[in-house]
Amino acid sequence: MNFIALDYADLAIAALLVVLNGALSIALRLGLERQLAIATARMIVQLLLVGVVLTTLFSIVSPTWTALAALAMVLFAGREIMARQERRLKGFWAYGLGTSCMLVAASLVTIFALLTQLQADPWYHPRYTLPLLGMILGNTMTGISLGLDTLTTALVRDRGAIEAQLMLGATRREALLPATRAALRSALMPIVNSMAATGLVSLPGMMTGQILAGVDPVEAVKYQLLIMFLIAGGTALGAITAVIAAGYRLTDARHRLRLDRLGPARDGI
Repeated sequence: MNFIALDYADLAIAALLVVLNGALSIALRLGLERQLAIATARMIVQLLLVGVVLTTLFSIVSPTWTALAALAMVLFAGREIMARQERRLKGFWAYGLGTSCMLVAASLVTIFALLTQLQADPWYHPRYTLPLLGMILGNTMTGISLGLDTLTTALVRDRGAIEAQLMLGATRREALLPATRAALRSALMPIVNSMAATGLVSLPGMMTGQILAGVDPVEAVKYQLLIMFLIAGGTALGAITAVIAAGYRLTDARHRLRLDRLGPARDGI
């Protein structure tokens, strides 16, 4: 099977489905047509720019430019983590905590895969590094954002019970343990559900793309399994690090709950 190239007419026909969504929004008075139009326009512009950037990076194969592109991806993902928080940590912690944890987790897992399983030559080749990092980064971002949001919400909601435990002699680790467990369950549930449904319910994008490009289905399955294992590892590492670090930030060495280090909710309450 040969790779099927798409022209802009093919994309325009498929885009009619999005136009239909907008028409349904207007007909049903959902009020989503403007957001849908903006999101579609952003997606088109962003993907076209990414295509131009990747074409350039693939032609020069520079470790410096690859690292800069990877850093830009991490920084944008960190902004998304912060934007998804109902209550943010004050100061640079609001952006720095999630971003740094995601940077460490996604980088370690990506480099591990490049040096062991994939053995790309050179290992920093952007054709392998950036797509792999992007898949790991997206899922790690979701896990960290869910974990942090669940943790801060639980600490505010259960403030009285937590402070009572601390006054009775519990350490901050012991007092925060139920909230920490809930946050980690929330962070890891999406990847657990994704792994459980992959194959029977859905065919992931990477596997589908390889099959459409003519790769043997068994080989495509092997690569998809590798990606899922890497995503699970990166998500767990990033979420655990971020949730535990946030827990220590919202307490102090005297085992006091420090919700004064937490900003107000987005609705001002």
